[in-house]
Order: sequence, then C-alpha cells, then structure tokens
Amino acid sequence: MGNERESELIIGRNPVMEALKAGREIDTLYVAKGERTGSVGKIVSMCRDANIIVKDTDMKKLDFMCGNQNHQGVIARVAAHAYASIDDIFARAEEKGEKPFIIICDEIEDPHNLGAIIRTAECAGAHGIIIPKRRNATLNFTVAKTSAGALEYMPVARVSNLATTIDELKERGVWIYGTDMNGEVWCKTDLKDSLALVIGSEGNGMGRLIKEKCDFVLSLPMSGEINSLNASVAAGIMMYEVSRQRLDIKSI
Repeated sequence: MGNERESELIIGRNPVMEALKAGREIDTLYVAKGERTGSVGKIVSMCRDANIIVKDTDMKKLDFMCGNQNHQGVIARVAAHAYASIDDIFARAEEKGEKPFIIICDEIEDPHNLGAIIRTAECAGAHGIIIPKRRNATLNFTVAKTSAGALEYMPVARVSNLATTIDELKERGVWIYGTDMNGEVWCKTDLKDSLALVIGSEGNGMGRLIKEKCDFVLSLPMSGEINSLNASVAAGIMMYEVSRQRLDIKSI
C-alpha cells in the first residue's frame, strides 16, 4: 500500500466527480500529468472554480498513493473537518463576549505541529486559527488525531493570501503579533487587546512580507546552546501568555 491512508482519499473519476457535486470538503486534487480530456477536464475545472488546489502528479505516485487501485488518473484528498470562515472566528469571539484571539500559521507544514497548535489553541482560549492554502499542512487525519479532539471545537479558516487576510484583520481592529528570535521579550508586552499571533514555519520562521505586516514582533529568550524551539512548543508558550494576561493571573 501507499503512504496515504485510503480513508483520506477518493479514488477515480466518478467518485471524485460525485464528491464535488455533493460539496464534499476536498483539500487537494491529484491529476496525472498531461491528463485534461473528457471528465478529467471537467473535474479540474470544478476544482478551480471551488479554489481547490490541483496538483499535476506522476502516474507512479498516483499508483503508490492508492495502492495500485484503478484511479483513472484522478485522486482527491478529503479534509478531516470542514473549514471555517474568518467571520466564523469573529462570531465565536463575540459569542463569548471576548476580544478576538486568533492564531495565524505561516507555512506550518508538519501536520503534527498543526494538530498540536490546534489542541493548545483550544485549551488556551483562542477563537480560531488561520492557515494558508499553499505550503501548509491541511486538515488531514493526522492533524485531526494529533489535535486530540480539539479540531471539533476550534474553527480553522483556510485562505488564499495570508498578507491580504492580515490587512483584513487590521481593518477589523486586530493587532498582529509576529514571533521571531529578534523581537521584544514575550512576557513584557500587553496582549489583552484584540490580536492575531503569527507562528512561523518550522525551518524559516515568518516570511518576509508577513513579518513586515506585523505590528509587533515577540521573542522567547534562548538560554541553551540551540536557538530555536519546535513551532508548536513556541506557539504554546505564546498562547498561554495571552491567556494568562487575559485571565489577569499574576506571574510568579
């Protein structure tokens, strides 16, 4: 068998077509390179209209993904949970009578990290998470399992352009806090207002444009021989500082 769980995949032209017609939440469509004739062309067009990522893929990889089943050049990966909207996240904050507390993942590609971030965000009182459509883990079954059930409660919005989304958040009164080793010390900054906390990628941190759009940049002190933390661990520390301040818990 391939390295994909079959429960995540819809295999073959007709099953994929029917899933699209039914409005099934699809993360990615994999299509054999150069194949655009007949029903495949229609499937690709439907995915484009629905802003679903389409990836041209080698036939051998398609065979591997589905364990050599008859995929007819088409495989769709489904999401483990439906995506939310930005409005859903704001509505959740409003329902709780709280100022928005949002987590933005900037190219977090490891699904275990994304799942852990979702789990901590739910526990720390965040109202939602925003992820980009490209170069980021999706809501696959590994993310769902790692979140330990938190994905059922935490809205996750998936957007085409993080920079544009940050501009929208700013227009709605949200301050943007980035995380970087050269920022201000995390525990000396007032985090009680409406905010979005940006967690950068595992290897490179925040992208240049995203960093430029941040109103503030926060850092964690590094006292050991290495100078970085796992993305989900750093995110957890930052999130709980926001939680501590909002609960007005005095630091020891």
